[in-house]
Amino acid sequence: MRKTVAFGFVGTVLDYAGRGSQRWSKWRPTLCLCQQESLVIDRLELLHDARSRSLFETLKRDIASVSPETEVVGVEIELHNPWDFEEVYACLHDFARGYAFQADKEDYLIHITTGTHVAQICWFLLAEARYLPARLIQSSPPRKKERPDSPGAVTIIDLDLSRYNAIASRFAEERQQTLDFLKSGIATRNSHFNRMIEQIEKVAIKSRAPILLNGPTGAGKSFLARRIFELKQARHQFSGAFVEVNCATLRGDTAMSTLFGHVKGAFTGARESREGLLRSANGGMLFLDEIGELGADEQAMLLKAIEEKTFYPFGSDRQVSSDFQLIAGTVRDLRQLVAEGKFREDLYARINLWTFTLPGLRQRQEDIEPNLDYEVERHASLTGDSVRFNTEARRAWLAFATSPQATWRGNFRELSASVTRMATFATSGRITLDTVEDEINRLRYNWQESRPPRLRRCWAQRQKTSISSTVCNWNTLSLSAARQSRFLLPDVNCLTFRARVKPASMTRIGYANTWRVLV
Repeated sequence: MRKTVAFGFVGTVLDYAGRGSQRWSKWRPTLCLCQQESLVIDRLELLHDARSRSLFETLKRDIASVSPETEVVGVEIELHNPWDFEEVYACLHDFARGYAFQADKEDYLIHITTGTHVAQICWFLLAEARYLPARLIQSSPPRKKERPDSPGAVTIIDLDLSRYNAIASRFAEERQQTLDFLKSGIATRNSHFNRMIEQIEKVAIKSRAPILLNGPTGAGKSFLARRIFELKQARHQFSGAFVEVNCATLRGDTAMSTLFGHVKGAFTGARESREGLLRSANGGMLFLDEIGELGADEQAMLLKAIEEKTFYPFGSDRQVSSDFQLIAGTVRDLRQLVAEGKFREDLYARINLWTFTLPGLRQRQEDIEPNLDYEVERHASLTGDSVRFNTEARRAWLAFATSPQATWRGNFRELSASVTRMATFATSGRITLDTVEDEINRLRYNWQESRPPRLRRCWAQRQKTSISSTVCNWNTLSLSAARQSRFLLPDVNCLTFRARVKPASMTRIGYANTWRVLV
């Protein structure tokens, strides 16, 4: 059976009651701890300084009379100022490090009723950090209705929050709210993306190290960077602003000046000094999109600014400081740029601590539908015009959006544009099938690629094969079914279809479907 061991301070105020018999009429917390019927303290280790030695001896004798099974051990410490946090914490930390804990044989408690408030805080911090593998215990005096000689009560506080269902539920709910915030409330279904967001949430809350976001254009790098900033700002981790710049727009002297600032007269036309984006981001977050486009000089200065929080403005011989968190975005493979000598290896190593690759829309097809709903609601909030899809129109758009023909080169940015167009053309707040078909044709046209002659011949043969396999169906299909099979014919308009089909091979219904579906 495990023994119960308690640690605590000799209470110079609460435990002091004189030396006469009258001391038994006063409630003393340390004595109370050893008088509990439901809790037997096998060993009590009391910390005290030299001035409290006699008080400790009195307590030891009194405890022996009420709880002879309790072994009382005195631990003499040296504290010049029991209200000095640094001194008290160092003293208790040294005590914890030097103590031979046997957690498999002994159960440990920390009595926090005695000692200064500073001592109580230090006990808590050491227990929470597991320097002391113990639970907290607090004693309280008897109530007015209880007998005067009652020992009072004790309460055990376990800092393992997982043991408290209500608190655990609160934390789980708060974490889910954080994940929803990073995803803008979109109920995403892609498991890979959801796991990545869970990792980003932990990194965002616990780390201020640089974050590198990889991913194609329109995958949401800028949006996610701002959400991370807003999350950290809500938790009071930032006092500064969110500063964003696309490095592909920086060229020549303006690149250095834009990022690091300049002094008056640094170059021709520099009539006034400039602060620069790095200083503007002090206390906040700097998002450098397309960081692979930075020049060699800018890369070198950025590395120094990240590591030392200082840099020289362009044309200045005086250092300035700026403490910011960096998030970098790129569509390019920085490893390849490092191998080609176009990107500094030491800078890449510095920003590569936390790297996340955002998948494109084609890799997250199950998320197209919830993002469609999000964009519809977003359009309504921005314009004040509520729009909805007809059932048939929604089904047709989703069928095309998740088909192999939908390349989504612009990813979520392109999806947003598609919804905006359909919502703009909506009649009486309803997006109809005709509107969807027009949008599908528009997307097909946007995704067409110019092809060299040899590829054109291959593409023509592919069209011919696709058309031939479809003709036999269109001779008998209904109009709605023909429209659905339209998705099987990429980049085919009515004229192309008619030019490649012999009139004798089609019925009157087939020709009718041709004009009504392809035009």
